[in-house]
Amino acid sequence: MIALDDGAPAPLGAHFDGRGVNFALFSAHATAVDLCLFDPTGRVQTDVVRLPRRTDDVWHGYLSGVLPGQLYGYRVHGPWDPGRGHRFNPHKLLIDPYARELHGRVRWHDALYPYRRGSHREDVLDRRDSAPMMPKGVVTAPEAPVHDDPPLRHPLVDSVIYEAHVRALTHTHPGVPLPWRGTYAALGHPAIVEHLVRLGVTAVELLPIQAFVDDRFLVEKDLSNFWGYSPLNYFAPEPRYLGPAGIPGLRSAIRQLHAAGIEVLMDVVYNHTCEADHTGPSLSFRGIDNASYYKLQPDDPRRDIDCTGCGNTLDVAVPRVMQMVLDSLRHWVEAYRIDGFRFDLASSLARSPHDFTPRAAVLQAMAQDPVLSRVKLIAEPWDIGMGGYQLGGFPVGWSDWNDQFRDAARGFWRGDAGQLPKLTQGLTGSKEIFSASGRGPSASINFIASHDGYTLADVVAYEEKHNEANGEGNRDGHGHNVSRNYGVEGPTDDPEILSLRARQKRNLLATILLAQGVPMLLMGDERSRSQGGNNNAYCQDNPTSWMDWESDGGDAEFTEFVRHLLALRRDHRALRRRKFLTGETVAPGGFKDVHWLSPCGAEMDDGAWGEPERRAFGMQIGNDAPDGRRLLILANAGEGALEFRLAKVIGGPWTPLFDTTVADGRPAGREAVRRGGSVRLPGRALLVLARDGA
Repeated sequence: MIALDDGAPAPLGAHFDGRGVNFALFSAHATAVDLCLFDPTGRVQTDVVRLPRRTDDVWHGYLSGVLPGQLYGYRVHGPWDPGRGHRFNPHKLLIDPYARELHGRVRWHDALYPYRRGSHREDVLDRRDSAPMMPKGVVTAPEAPVHDDPPLRHPLVDSVIYEAHVRALTHTHPGVPLPWRGTYAALGHPAIVEHLVRLGVTAVELLPIQAFVDDRFLVEKDLSNFWGYSPLNYFAPEPRYLGPAGIPGLRSAIRQLHAAGIEVLMDVVYNHTCEADHTGPSLSFRGIDNASYYKLQPDDPRRDIDCTGCGNTLDVAVPRVMQMVLDSLRHWVEAYRIDGFRFDLASSLARSPHDFTPRAAVLQAMAQDPVLSRVKLIAEPWDIGMGGYQLGGFPVGWSDWNDQFRDAARGFWRGDAGQLPKLTQGLTGSKEIFSASGRGPSASINFIASHDGYTLADVVAYEEKHNEANGEGNRDGHGHNVSRNYGVEGPTDDPEILSLRARQKRNLLATILLAQGVPMLLMGDERSRSQGGNNNAYCQDNPTSWMDWESDGGDAEFTEFVRHLLALRRDHRALRRRKFLTGETVAPGGFKDVHWLSPCGAEMDDGAWGEPERRAFGMQIGNDAPDGRRLLILANAGEGALEFRLAKVIGGPWTPLFDTTVADGRPAGREAVRRGGSVRLPGRALLVLARDGA
């Protein structure tokens, strides 16, 4: 029998204590909150209970006799006054922001909107019940402490990140049981884990797995929000990936990856929600307290401030909203053993209230949090608002996606003029970008390709985006691809073009993996996965996005090249320095921690650096460990071969280790080069040589 009493204002959410459930919901501007209980199907509302108490803007009540598995939602009463930013409508069922699990999915209907769609005025209240079209929260049992899965805590300097999508990575793998494919459980299957271990990555970064919504405009085109950047709830795993194993399947997969030495990072979207702009639906935050959860225009609170391009911006400067962000992050670390987070459009989190600041309260809170300060924090350091591009602007404890290095590497190997200084800045860890914030080389997340844009294979096969399948007239996606097709747009049978594309893929990936900082690979790049020139495949839940494990075995030679390249990085501390290279003398005989060399055998001077058409260089680097092992990287982005004389100051002999003119990267038949000797370097080639001792 259900009995109601006052309960407590903390913790927020629905918490079972063995006798019943305490419900607590924040809303600063509500006048009353109704808790709605549903039958196990979620179709029938069985009870409505008004929460009896309000404490510090938290509405709360305790129901004895309620058990885990109970489905619920809220109806929140308050002013319907869009002109002041208030959009309360108790006819709309709302998801608890703290729900740990969701039952069902959003079924699009005009009743989901708080105003009467189709009317000429957006302030006409819609009185239709939205509950039949809404998912429901699920009361969960208390989470038992996890003792058998201690955190790995790989140092960032030793990390190699692999960006992947739960469904795309596992959906077609023939070694994964059919019911598991595309689910959380599949991530931990030996077939997937063994591929990652053999490749040599240390962390998997999953595209969003917090519960999200397929946008209505996509559903109406028979598409879906495949990437998941449309969040509905920040605590619940996305239900579509549960499969027969359910939530335990996710926990088991993380445990299996950890057992193999692989960390699990999450891409999280705290910059906006699925409720879009002021014309959007009322699914959770908007109906609970629009004026608290979202940044609104000061001179017109009817409308949202949009720093994200998605219609709204979550207002993390509001203390209770910041609390929700921090509570949810800790939940994923403590309940699931997540090892770190990549924050989508992270600049929006640090707008306090409107301008970016590295001293934003949420960033300071993470820095001192006993849980979050110990996990990896990675920023996509921009949003679309004024002053939103903040590469290098985040504080100590954060790493940034370095898009400037991506573009410099692509431009250098494409043959663009004036790219050498930008490229070498990236190779040394981008000191000019990150040192002012007190960070080291590991602040730079280096990548050639990510989910957003071309795959590596498409960077060398397409010059124009081909996003027609997205249904937006090829207008979506950006036009800044820094790519080249080498004579034919897309697929070709021309052996010369195919050979050149293969070498350029090797050059591009080698450049990132030989650089100081933290490398990131895009899922499938090791198998030359193509998206057919689609550089915005966010809505393509089909072979365009899926890893192809079956048809042709992928690009086996290139997979071996990537594996050998990662082994080279792992074996040489000089590629994983904890401090920036400075050009200072560090050993007797005039050895510097980095020498920049011209093909003529001289060190590069100001004149050499200023030559915009220069497309070849040498880079000799030492390490910051006592073994004294040094590497020499020679690169030639020009079309013709050249004779590269090694400056005597760097010593010798030098033994070839890695060669991008060879399919698997392992040099064949190259002899050691004596001190002051020369190396013939083909066009569009990169060679790595090594020397032991000082």
